[in-house]
Amino acid sequence: MGVKINELVKEVKRSVTFENLFNKKIAIDAFNTIYQFLAIIRQRDGTPLKDYEGNITSHLSGLFYRTINFIEQNIKPIYVFDGKPSELKLETIKERREVKKKAKKKMIEAQEKGDLTEAKKFAQMTSKLTTEMIEESKKLIEYLGIPVIQAPSEGEAQSAYMVEAGDTWACASQDYDTLLFGGKRLVRNFAVSRSKKVKNTSITLDIEYVSLTKFLEKYKISREQLIEMGILIGTDFFPGIKGVGQHTALDLIKKHKSIENMINNDIKAAGKEIIFDMNEIQEVKNIFLNPDISRDYPAPKWHKINFDKIEELLVEVHNFSKSRVINALDRLKKIDTSKTQVSLDSFFGK
Repeated sequence: MGVKINELVKEVKRSVTFENLFNKKIAIDAFNTIYQFLAIIRQRDGTPLKDYEGNITSHLSGLFYRTINFIEQNIKPIYVFDGKPSELKLETIKERREVKKKAKKKMIEAQEKGDLTEAKKFAQMTSKLTTEMIEESKKLIEYLGIPVIQAPSEGEAQSAYMVEAGDTWACASQDYDTLLFGGKRLVRNFAVSRSKKVKNTSITLDIEYVSLTKFLEKYKISREQLIEMGILIGTDFFPGIKGVGQHTALDLIKKHKSIENMINNDIKAAGKEIIFDMNEIQEVKNIFLNPDISRDYPAPKWHKINFDKIEELLVEVHNFSKSRVINALDRLKKIDTSKTQVSLDSFFGK
């Protein structure tokens, strides 16, 4: 889920297009992206796409067609996969499992009633990513000639470091935790502009660009203070204070500078006394400030597309439509590499 600072980000985010990202290397949060595909690529009753053996293939379909879009637009994606989660995240994972369990029950009830709309809504909350699905996703990405980087822990932290190291230009994720991990540039809704229904209203989702530097300058806070805001609001590693949202957290941090000062001065938040173990707070901060990352990962390299292997995996193993796969691969064979870059360095700024 990530920290909720969407309202604050509104003030600094910019809408961009694929043209603006021409020839840019983008580190994609693989788990975040695959979970999106598992949630949204479903049949009318909420059932995910499956092959003849009953294996889920929604993630492969999403990865295949979206990655082709990136390649056609001369964008250089790098998929970064999560490793072992921090022990502090295990409670969040447990809670998510409970949510999925309840959602699955409601999905089945809706299906039995014939309410396909409700069934699909709850089905989107039941997605599960298995080891087999992860390994096949990596295979497909590599067959497409795209680099795969395995992070020791959080993929967002690894992506943020890769931007810092100059091996990629930006991180692509839906979660704002990327900013807490120090990701200098964050790209959200990283796909072709699309429409989404929100309360029966259709809105267009453009690609969003967020500069960490611009965000910190806008609110006159440091990255460490942003992390402490996240702790007050709640992150995947800490539950936060119930009733404290992003604006309240910002006001508290700007006024009192740190959580430690708030505790020492008996400051209340949302009418509640702030009772935190500072050792635990420091442990959470350390996850963001000194994350478990690999500094000696293999340099990202893009290779020739293995058309035969892609067809074998999707058509022969997972029963994708051969004509659709062939048509998609033909698009790759016809890519026009003579496109000229739209230079917007001044647009992006820092």
